[in-house]
Amino acid sequence: MSIYTMTRSSIRGIIHGVCRAEVTGLENVPKEGGFIVASNHLSFFDSLIIQALTPRDVAFFAKAEYFTTPGLKGKMMKTFFESVGSIPVQRGEQAASVAALDSLVEIVENGSGIGIYPEGTRSRDGKLYRGRTGVGWLALTTGVPVVPVGLIGTEKLQPAGSKGFRPAKFHIHYGEPLYFDQLGRKHPLPQRRQATDRIVDAIAELSGQERVDSYNQLPPDAK
Repeated sequence: MSIYTMTRSSIRGIIHGVCRAEVTGLENVPKEGGFIVASNHLSFFDSLIIQALTPRDVAFFAKAEYFTTPGLKGKMMKTFFESVGSIPVQRGEQAASVAALDSLVEIVENGSGIGIYPEGTRSRDGKLYRGRTGVGWLALTTGVPVVPVGLIGTEKLQPAGSKGFRPAKFHIHYGEPLYFDQLGRKHPLPQRRQATDRIVDAIAELSGQERVDSYNQLPPDAK
């Protein structure tokens, strides 16, 4: 059994044991081939939840600091995030983000799953923000199915200002896959925007969140 499988199994046990998670739509996850999971984002724990509960492997971005922090704590963080299939990305650096998207394409083309938050960062007020077009670029570049996911209540697991974990019931809904024509890496921006909006619309139907027609921004003190 791989470290990823053991870690995912352990997290799944905690989720079902203490959070009473309600999960629907798992049948919508493709049984084979590459795919994209596109979700709203309410909590630090969202990626771990999706990775643990999705019946296939899903790789997510994670802050580069989780892989480069020195000392014993840094080593433990690096080992953990590598064990759940996370991919380091440097926030705010466009070149690094482009390289990270390329790494996701490689994973999908190898027949595995990737996860992405169209909003870019988690919502602090519970509203669903305008999607950034990286998810549209991935969908049109690869042509693989996009599974929209709606998370409800995961913000309770780590309330604002808290750094711990608080058991709470939450819901995760996997929607029907969305399909897009494979247009390759170079395609018109309007089509990328249209694909992104379609994906976010599907997420909104699953999460029931209030919509905001602007991009979500990191708070000034975010690191």
